[in-house]
Amino acid sequence: QVQLVESGGGLVQAGGSLTLSCVVPGSILSSSSMGWYRQRIPPKQRERDLVARINIDGSTTYADSVKGRFTISRDNAKNTVYLQMNRVTPEDSAIYYCNTFRPLNRYWGQGTQVTVSS
Repeated sequence: QVQLVESGGGLVQAGGSLTLSCVVPGSILSSSSMGWYRQRIPPKQRERDLVARINIDGSTTYADSVKGRFTISRDNAKNTVYLQMNRVTPEDSAIYYCNTFRPLNRYWGQGTQVTVSS
């Protein structure tokens, strides 16, 4: 089973910034659109919502709730997908995961927790 490894979470004040990283095996990253997902804390919902997507060609899409504040990027040379989070709000508090755009259960990692204080 392959797990993707997320990092970079932490405690941040509202209005601040944070950058998340996800290490992805090269064989997956080079052939897949990737996404960042989040699950609210406490678990107000069971589902993981897609917040950002990046395609192989570098094109991106975002959930309305993060559009203009978050930026997803990928560095194939470093086998890493990033999520730059700016102007965060308490509503952004969640566990953040990365996975392929059509997520596969075997790729879910431990996630990285982001807590935004007001």
